[in-house]
Parts: sequence; structure tokens; C-alpha cells
Amino acid sequence: MEPIPGSRFRGTWKYVRAAVFIGFFLAIFAFAALGSFVLFAKIEGAPPVAVPQTTIFYADDGRKIGESDHGQKRYWVRLDDISPHVIEATIAVEDRKFYEHHGFDLKRIAGAVLANLEAMDKVQGASTITQQYARNLFLTHEKTWSRKIQEALYTIRLEANYSKDQILEGYLNTIYYGHGAYGIEAAARYYFGKHASELTLSEAAMLAGIPKGPYYYSPLVNEARAKARQKIVLTSMVEAGYISREEAERAYRDKLVYIRHREREQPVAPYFQDVVKQQLRTKLGLDERTIELGGLRVYTTLDRRLQRIAEEQVKQVISPHSAIQAALVAMDPRTGEVKALIGGRNYEESPFNRAVQAERQPGSTFKPFLYYAAIEQGFTPSTQLRSELTTFTFNGGRSSYTPHNYNDYYANGPITLAEALAVSDNVFAVKTLQFIGADKLVETAKALGITSRLKAVPSLALGTSPVKVIDMVAAYSTLANYGKKTDPVFIKKVVDANGNVLYEHKPESRQVLDRDAAFVTTHLMTGMFDPKLNGYTTVTGQSIADEMTRPYAGKSGTTKTDSWMIGFAPQLVAGVWTGYDRGETMSRFDEKQYAKQIWIRFMEKSLAGEPKKSFKPTKGVIGVYIDPQNGKLATDSCPVKRKTYYIAGTEPVDYCTDHVKEEKKKKEDGKSWFEKWFPWF
Repeated sequence: MEPIPGSRFRGTWKYVRAAVFIGFFLAIFAFAALGSFVLFAKIEGAPPVAVPQTTIFYADDGRKIGESDHGQKRYWVRLDDISPHVIEATIAVEDRKFYEHHGFDLKRIAGAVLANLEAMDKVQGASTITQQYARNLFLTHEKTWSRKIQEALYTIRLEANYSKDQILEGYLNTIYYGHGAYGIEAAARYYFGKHASELTLSEAAMLAGIPKGPYYYSPLVNEARAKARQKIVLTSMVEAGYISREEAERAYRDKLVYIRHREREQPVAPYFQDVVKQQLRTKLGLDERTIELGGLRVYTTLDRRLQRIAEEQVKQVISPHSAIQAALVAMDPRTGEVKALIGGRNYEESPFNRAVQAERQPGSTFKPFLYYAAIEQGFTPSTQLRSELTTFTFNGGRSSYTPHNYNDYYANGPITLAEALAVSDNVFAVKTLQFIGADKLVETAKALGITSRLKAVPSLALGTSPVKVIDMVAAYSTLANYGKKTDPVFIKKVVDANGNVLYEHKPESRQVLDRDAAFVTTHLMTGMFDPKLNGYTTVTGQSIADEMTRPYAGKSGTTKTDSWMIGFAPQLVAGVWTGYDRGETMSRFDEKQYAKQIWIRFMEKSLAGEPKKSFKPTKGVIGVYIDPQNGKLATDSCPVKRKTYYIAGTEPVDYCTDHVKEEKKKKEDGKSWFEKWFPWF
């Protein structure tokens, strides 16, 4: 059956009318949506367009020690102070319809869509200058729908609330030109050593081509590639009517002279600065964007002189050919302020911070915590225990443990607590732990600020549970501060880009130890440098005692894989760890001495010129002279006497009689034959 003439046309017309009808409503919807967006933009008002700024870190003397942006440079200049060549080159190559559209170039978008569909890949972009500026303000280039919607809304708000010149000015001050240069002023200075207002046509065309691929099109990376991009920019300027073809050819032929750059200045105390940034995140709750690009002024506790001394000693003591690593932390025990910190020997090679992240066995540096706990439980410096090879059983007799002294040397007789700490007798330490209980030692260590997990086993007395350097130094700081604990302080004050104080440290401390017991322990720790306590072997600080010019309290510690030295004067406490990252055995004697050598040199140089202060006794202690070998009150017959402090009421009352016969015999031996035969004469 033949179709009725005109019926096919009428059927087609029906679909056309439907399409027009739908299109009409879609257009109405689009205009309504656009009107809603504009209304939204007006209601929301002008978006913040503050330029990302460098965060700067300062030492305790107010001098700059580093920046958060890793060498990025950011400067803001007015549009009037930017070369017209830059403005024209940028508009020509990035957005020729910039002054005509309202944030989106619909024709360009359609062309880009068709080109990308034809190539089945993204070969052409359509972002306007306003859209790129919105993206720069968001500081993110993630390709998500959420980000794209936010960018679109931000674009509308920019167009609705700022003039075209203001938008262009903001764009030129925030776009990235490579090598850490953000904004045209920073780029002009970095590449050509001049201001943005002084750029020639050739220079402007070169810089305008870089943002498309800051590394790829950098003339300092590949000049041939950059010149090809410059030619595209100049051609675009010709097509846009800004310059003639002859001007473009002359600009292309111009020889550009780039300034030479010195190697980037290394930041001061990079490991310390990493800790500061971490505290800005965790303690102050600041996000990464604010820390890196918020223009903060962060005033820290770092002492530049002490930091320099610390770095010098690590470098001088450890052989440059050695793979041994080092960590050092120095604090003011009165305030908790961290004055110097080293997390490794080379930050560029290894930014892993061994001072605050690594956990290593502290060895005998853990013993002061043990003996403080023992003194609190009734021990005194005169308490005697036998030093001899001993096997201890625990876990109901199911497990055993045999500690060994250095070189397997034992007194094979009773020694005092004072002597045991000075010579680092391990058997005495484990016996002490058996008396007070491992749980008590764990409790004491935790009160002092040790955050690591501690195993309540006999070997804990010898420091077999790994700990952090920062925790150990803070714990010693508490002992030095008469049991008053102050947490490590890295940041004094934080000020934002507008001068508002976001944070200011308020000194806080709490008494966590008994003052008198803390002082008695501190005075016992001076014994490691005192040859008078040499009862049956040398004291552990003998090798560095001759380098001391003031009183120190401290303790060294050595395991197969770790070497420690922590100690203090009343004004400064410092701890040093040395060892291999992978826990290799330190077999050579000189390797085991690194920590002590670094520590004593650091302390002596740091305190040079400072008053030579002694440790001031607390009111609840009493000092008496004793014979260090038996802990009894010394008499004129005792060859060695040492003033030792006790909690009042626990000092010895018995006098030493061990040397009376020896003294009498010496007197007899000193008499002449006449005096011996006729004493009455």
C-alpha cells in the first residue's frame, strides 16, 4: 500500500516540533541554571584570592632557618608593573577571548570536545584564564568531578565579583613557571635576573610558554624544546594582532641570556624542621596546605650555635668512610626547649629521623631509672649486693637469664650501689630489679616519658627494650630538673600571614619524681666520671674524664649494635646514639667510643663561657663523706673518701674500720728502730 502523500513529512515534522519543544525547555532550564549560578555567586560574594605564601621557620634568635616551600619563590606585583609583552603573550596563547567571555569559552569548549573525540584522547584543552586561576587558588589539580564542579563555581564567583584586570593580575601572580618560581615576578627574577616590568618581547614569549609544561618547556632543561614553544607563542601573538610577523621573527632570533644559579642553600637543621612540621600537624591541627603555603611565621626553640656545634662534632668524630649513623638531641632541662637535633649524618641521603622515629636498645643508659626507683623503695648509695656471675630464674622457674659484665669481670664480693652505677655492674642491676620488681621500673620509665613498649623481664634492667632518643633525653632532663617533667618543646609561637597569633607556648611542668630521690640519683650519676669510685675496675667515663672542665652527671650504654651517651650539666642535657641502621654489630673499639666523644665535645663547646655550675642539693638530703668501697662513713684511715648524698635519715651511721689495721701498720713501718724498741722513750 502506497503511503499517503505528505504523511511522511507530517511524521517528521512531529519529531522536529518535539525536538524544538524539548530544546526550548532545555534552554529555559540552562538559562535558569545560569541565573542560579550567578545569583549564587553574588550571594557568596568575592572568593578569597590570597596568594599562597611561603611559610618561614625561625631559630630562637629570630634568624631564618628554612622555608616550607622547598625553594619556591612567590611575589605579588600589580598588573601595571608587569611588561605589556607578558600580558599580550599570555592572553594570545592561553585565552584570546579572555576579555569577551564570562569565565567559560563555549565555542572553545565545543572545539576541544570535537578534537578530543576525533583523536580519542585529550589533545586539546579549553580552560580559560579565569578557570586556571580558580584552579591555582584551590591548589589542587586532581581530576575528579567534585573538583571540577568546585572549580566551575569558583570561576563564576571570580567573574561575578572581580574585574578582568584583577583576575588577570591574580593569574599572573600565581601561575607556576617551573624551578620553584610562582608568579611572573619570581619567574623574571629566576630566569633573567630582572623584574617583570623589564621583560622584553622575546623573554616574555619564552616565559609565557612555560606554564603548559613547567619542566618540559623550561629553557634550563631543554632550550631547543623551549624555543619551539616560544615560536608558538609568538605566532599566536601575530594571529591575535598584538605584533607583526617581522617583530615575531626578530624576537625569535634574539639571544636570551639566563642567569646562573648557585646550588640551593641547605636548610638549617632539616631533621629539626621536620619535627616542627609534624607538630604543626598533630599539636596545632594545621593541614598540609596551611603549613606549606599559608605564609606562617613559625618561631622555634632551635639554637643555631648549638646546632652547628652538634653537626661539626658528628662530622669530625665519625669517619667519613663509616656507615655508622648518629642521632643527637640537646635540651634545656629547665624549660624543655629542644636546642639542637640531629636525626642522621646526611639528610639528603636519608631523611629518616633517628632521633624521634627510631627505637634502639638503650643499654646501661636505662640504669638511672632503675636506681631512682630503688632509692624510692629504700635503697641508698651504700646498699651492698654481691657482684658475681649469677643465673636468674623467672616465669615461675621456667626461664633463666645470666647477665654478664663487660669483659666478664666481677668483683666477686659485695659492692655498693654508688660503685655499681659508676662501673655499670650488670649483675648488681638485675639483682636490684629482682628486689623492686620489673613492673616498678616500667612504671618509673613511663612517668619519665618513655613511650615505647617495655617488657617487664630481668633484662629490662640492662636496657634491652628499644626506646627513642628523644624520650631518653627528655627523661634525663626530668632527673636534671629535680623530678619536674617538661615535655620537649620545639615551637614557641606561630603567626599567620595576617599577623594573628595562632599558637604561643605556655611553659608547663609537673612533679613526677620525688625531688630528693631525683637529686640523689643525679649525684650518683656523676660517679661515672669519678676515679675515686674505682673499686675493682675503671669507671665507664674514664676515657673522657680528662676532657671535662665542669661537673657532669651522665650514663653511657653499649650493646652489640648500639652505643649511647646521655648526660647533663645544670644548664643543658644532651644524648647521643650511634649505630648501624640495620643493627650490624659494632666490633671495633673506636666505634663504641663515638657516642662518648661526640657527647663530651658537644657539651664542652656548647657550654664554653657559661658559669661552671654544680648540682645544688635539695633540702631533704644530707651529704657525708664515705668510703666508696664499703659505703660506710669515712675516717682518717680511709685512703679514698667521696662526698655522697642520701635522703635525710638514710645516711650511714657506721664508720669504716677496714683500714685501721693498715693505717696502724703504716705508722709502725714508718718508725725508726730506736722508736720501735723504746716506744716509752
